[in-house]
Amino acid sequence: MAALRVWIAGGGTGGHVIPALAIANELRDRHGAEVRFVGTARGLETRLVPAAGFALDLIQVGQLKNVSLATRVRTLLDLPLGVLACVRMLRRYRPQVVVGVGGYASGPGMLAALLLRVPTLAFEPNAVPGLANKAVGRLVQAAAVNFAETRRYFRNARVTGTPVRPEFFALADAGTHTGKRLLVFGASQGARLFNQTLPRIVGPLLQRMSQLSVVHQTGARHVESTLAAYQQMGGVPAQVQVTPYLDDMAAQFGAADVILCRSGASTMAELAAAGRAALLVPFPQAADDHQRKNAEVFVAAGAAAMLVEQKLTEESLLAQLLELLEDSARCAAMAAAARQFAHPHAAREIAGMVLELARGG
Repeated sequence: MAALRVWIAGGGTGGHVIPALAIANELRDRHGAEVRFVGTARGLETRLVPAAGFALDLIQVGQLKNVSLATRVRTLLDLPLGVLACVRMLRRYRPQVVVGVGGYASGPGMLAALLLRVPTLAFEPNAVPGLANKAVGRLVQAAAVNFAETRRYFRNARVTGTPVRPEFFALADAGTHTGKRLLVFGASQGARLFNQTLPRIVGPLLQRMSQLSVVHQTGARHVESTLAAYQQMGGVPAQVQVTPYLDDMAAQFGAADVILCRSGASTMAELAAAGRAALLVPFPQAADDHQRKNAEVFVAAGAAAMLVEQKLTEESLLAQLLELLEDSARCAAMAAAARQFAHPHAAREIAGMVLELARGG
């Protein structure tokens, strides 16, 4: 029997690429599938996909949301050429299933698959789909989503969750260590807002909570400016670790009592898997405002607190952090509510849906 061939379209940010790689690994390692990706030269897929051992084809297509008129026009002109390029790739590779994971290349890839009548599966990790998945949502054969609320945008949608590394599910409950710990990060690139504001409030925070320790990931591009901000406030306190990047994120989640972070799809899935209380500050420029909508789902379930960036001040951030750090019962309730969104077998379930489509299901 010929090996299953799967084509994964999309990428751009880690929220698209990392879950896509988890699905690809599951298909290759458990089911012996041949998996190939299509993306763009501007996304993280150019680095992560080849490093994981998968072939990557590139097309030229850009953004349509939150960009200048000139960029939108250029993207609209590139789009038909991108679809034609994907049609040629699909005819050459002949996959049994195409999986769209959102991002720049997802739209052309999925449209090409629909034109050629190749079975399609959309994966949507956010509460509200991005432009590409929203455009094809009613046309695809099936969809795997992270939130129950998202099913209404797709045909044959199933809540599978977002794939997360197994070590996040193995973490003990918070509060099993001495003192309190705050983890601050803004995804791999850091969050300039946190880097500018935290140095100004960390003094009062530590005065109020002498047993508190803080781990502050800045992002590689912002470490020097963040350290300079701490120096302006008298230096980096002994209880604060400032680092450009954390390569042991699961362990850092495990040691944290409260996490201050953005609300991208991968971060939300990790919070759920780890069962940790969080203060979410959605990135306001995220496409379709999806980070705020992700955060609102958690807030409605009592799984997190939210502070919108437009209302964030030194005083409001300090007050919100103290409320959480000083209320262990509330944090424990948040953690339990967050775990209700956890899906330890997400990659396996999504791979199973791919197999169903390949078999004509």
